[in-house]
Amino acid sequence: MLDANMTQQLKSYLENLREPIELVASLGDDDKSPQTRELLEEISALSDKVSASFDGTDDRKPSFVIRRASDATKWVRFAGLPMGHEFTSLVLALLWASGHPPKVEQEVIDQIAALEEDLEFEMYFSLSCHNCPDVVQALTLMALVNPRITATLIEGGTFQDEVDSRDVMAVPATFLNGQPFFNGKMTLEEVLAKVDTGASAKAAEKLSAKDPFEVLVVGGGPGGVAASIYTARKGFRTGIAAERFGGQLNDTLGIENLPGTEYTEGPKLTADLERQVKAQDAIELMNLATASKLVPAKKPGGMHELHLENGGVLKARSLVLSTGARWRALGVPGEQDYRNKGVAYCPHCDGPLFKGKRVAVIGGGNSGVEAAIDLAGIVGHVTLVEFDEKLRADQVLQDKLRSMSNVEILVNAQTTEITGDGNKVGGLVYKDRASGEEHSVELEGVFVQIGLVPNTEWLKDSGIQLSRHGEVEIDGKGATNLPGVFAAGDCTAVPYKQIVVAMGAGSKAALSAFDYLIRNEAAEDVAQAA
Repeated sequence: MLDANMTQQLKSYLENLREPIELVASLGDDDKSPQTRELLEEISALSDKVSASFDGTDDRKPSFVIRRASDATKWVRFAGLPMGHEFTSLVLALLWASGHPPKVEQEVIDQIAALEEDLEFEMYFSLSCHNCPDVVQALTLMALVNPRITATLIEGGTFQDEVDSRDVMAVPATFLNGQPFFNGKMTLEEVLAKVDTGASAKAAEKLSAKDPFEVLVVGGGPGGVAASIYTARKGFRTGIAAERFGGQLNDTLGIENLPGTEYTEGPKLTADLERQVKAQDAIELMNLATASKLVPAKKPGGMHELHLENGGVLKARSLVLSTGARWRALGVPGEQDYRNKGVAYCPHCDGPLFKGKRVAVIGGGNSGVEAAIDLAGIVGHVTLVEFDEKLRADQVLQDKLRSMSNVEILVNAQTTEITGDGNKVGGLVYKDRASGEEHSVELEGVFVQIGLVPNTEWLKDSGIQLSRHGEVEIDGKGATNLPGVFAAGDCTAVPYKQIVVAMGAGSKAALSAFDYLIRNEAAEDVAQAA
């Protein structure tokens, strides 16, 4: 199962095991069970602290439990093979089960241990999903810390019948005590916020008690991180308030156009940025801090107030707004009804769930055509639907798409409805914009790839000038119309929504904030001098 490189890597990791661990497998007559046996035997052969047995009695076959030999009350179960993107999750599960400390703040560990409710998590992942590992690892850690929490992590391709019966049409898909809990990526802190009653109020109180920042960056994507690094290096106390650190990077797979980096992936770049932020003593990162309102300072040098959805309030002399953007919705009947029931926005994550089925991709730009190309190698048939009279993607992508035999391209076609049986998608309706005729297409999945919407709704009553598309208007220095408030990245009206563009814009906004701060004394200092 493991190649020479993976074997060597795993062997070096297993040298960090602290206490003996057990792997207990439940196997059947299926094709994957022999592979599971082979994997566990290879792992146990690499360390005398690992033992493997094959007498498990779980109904899901193949599956295996990881637990500490001295404490069978804390365990995590993998159903199917955790390879691909989940190999790291497997390694971490082995280390954590042995007592190796996770790279998580002790306060979070204590919060997990204090949960007094029985929580039985089941979570479905696909091996190509780059969003799934965060959820897998969060639930794994919770199960290995608190004996009242269990986690069964299920590779959907191995248990296709189960996936179909539970109408799982998007991953990561998490169930709690047999009921749907959440569809999509979640961090450990986000899981805890949903299951720990009172956590939100505690977080709000903690945030409101913080001293004012000299610079507060709103948003934790590439633009926000670049801004924070620049202001911290100037010696200013800087805060980052992020709804989800990394932003869209978490949902981005291959990145090949970042100068100096031949190839990376969004989650890896996010982790690199987080390490860089945490290495700066002048930066304080506040994740899960969702902005709800901005109250601008009454005069230059005064304090701006950032109100958060949990009720907390942060104060700062200057702000850099870098809240990014999100996938644009079609806005047609049926889209919201069938979201995560056949309507999806991430082909890399959810594509494997539609193996052999018929799907549509809405959008003929680069993202839409790339999605169609990726899906064509997995699904039975792809229908690409483009509103314009021609595709807008790069020609090399169009040529690749047209060379694929299981793809149909519809241009000058307006999607008007997504249909289904109430539980899952069954097709879509589109109008031929030339003739006005409507047509129906039978299919089981719809992937929407039609661009981005800026995350700026919370600014509408703040006095910040927004474009007709809701983007923050800025000048050549990244300044908004409000003194001391700057902006950068995909939330602004600057063209070309790219990682490298956001990083440059964030750096520029930070330098402008620096210039503002040194030219404007703090309002209270001015008052005292008078």
